[in-house]
Order: sequence, then C-alpha cells, then structure tokens
Amino acid sequence: MTNREMAEGLFRLGEGRLEVLPAFLERGNFPTVIREAQECVELVLKAALRYVGIEPARTHDVAPLLRAHDDRFPAWFKEHIERLAVISTDLADRRGLSFYGDEERGVPPDRLFSRADAEAAIEQARFVHRLCRRLLVGDSALQG
Repeated sequence: MTNREMAEGLFRLGEGRLEVLPAFLERGNFPTVIREAQECVELVLKAALRYVGIEPARTHDVAPLLRAHDDRFPAWFKEHIERLAVISTDLADRRGLSFYGDEERGVPPDRLFSRADAEAAIEQARFVHRLCRRLLVGDSALQG
C-alpha cells in the first residue's frame, strides 16, 4: 500500500468521525463530541503527514511532527501549521478527560464539558478537515 492510499484511508476514517459530531451534539453527549473531534483531527492530520511522506507516530498528538516537518507542506498549508498543532494538542489533552472524567476530583466526563466546549471542538475539527481535504483534493478517491 502506498503513502497516498494510506493517506486516503486515514482521511476517510477522520471524515466519518466529523460526520457524526452533530448527532452527538444534539443528544447533549458533549464528551463524545470532544473525543470524536479529537479522533477526526488526529486521523486527518496523520493523512496529511502520510501524504507528504512522513510516517506518523503512534500518538494522539501529532503537533511535534507537524512542526518538525513543516517544510514538506505547500506554503498555503504551512501558514496554518501552528494553529493545526495547537488544535491537535488541545484536543489530545482533553481526550482522556472525555473518556474517564477527572478521576482525581471525582468528576465524570458529562460534567466536565459544556455545549460551548463541544461546539468549539466541532469548529476545530471542521477547520482541520477543510485544510487537509484541500491538501489531498487532487486524489481521485477524495474528490466529490
């Protein structure tokens, strides 16, 4: 399998996460919105890294890889690297809390996140998805 095929597969997985976010938001399942938005961002950023020939680490936060290899990306994408990295780190940091809550304080996940938190996570995921889609749009499997 080529890097391009791997990138396409990762992108499709991430896109699937993005598509379900509104349903979780409407149900008031805000921790799941956070978690699925994080997975969307992780997957589409890993697709972008693969697309430019970088093997993504087996970690949820790819910010260090984006920063280290920003020279591999086109200028229009590179100008957003820092924002992409911040979003990656922010959502990765909240991933565990969205699963388990704050165990030290005894606060479950559904009491940690608000609708505003969930809406912000959706906007972050949409932003990252749009940029990664633009990067990969030349691939026939992603057109349409």
